[in-house]
Amino acid sequence: MSDKPESGSKPFDPLEAWKNMRDASLEAWAKTMTEAVNTDAYARTTGVMLDTYLAASAPFREALQKSMVQALQQLGLPTRADFESLAERMSNLEMRLDDMDAKLDQFAQPRAARSKPKKAKSA
Repeated sequence: MSDKPESGSKPFDPLEAWKNMRDASLEAWAKTMTEAVNTDAYARTTGVMLDTYLAASAPFREALQKSMVQALQQLGLPTRADFESLAERMSNLEMRLDDMDAKLDQFAQPRAARSKPKKAKSA
């Protein structure tokens, strides 16, 4: 008799039963949790929890935002409001340039195409 496994069989794995049990357990938990999460009650409960969290954290977020603005100003760095103002100004400039481009296109057309043909007076 030889101690070598035959060419078609797998070697003995003492942890294989444990792995199979773990996989079955994880699959059962995943199925149960998926069913629980896809209910209206879960959605309502999560919504209430998030609303409560946002209401409770609002003062802290505002205080953090104010301290961040002060820190950025002291360091001479731009704040979110600075970037928003700059973006608004750039958008305004872009619109004005588009308007100017359209007016220049009108002037670039031949004069005959710009003016309407005049009616000939009858004698």
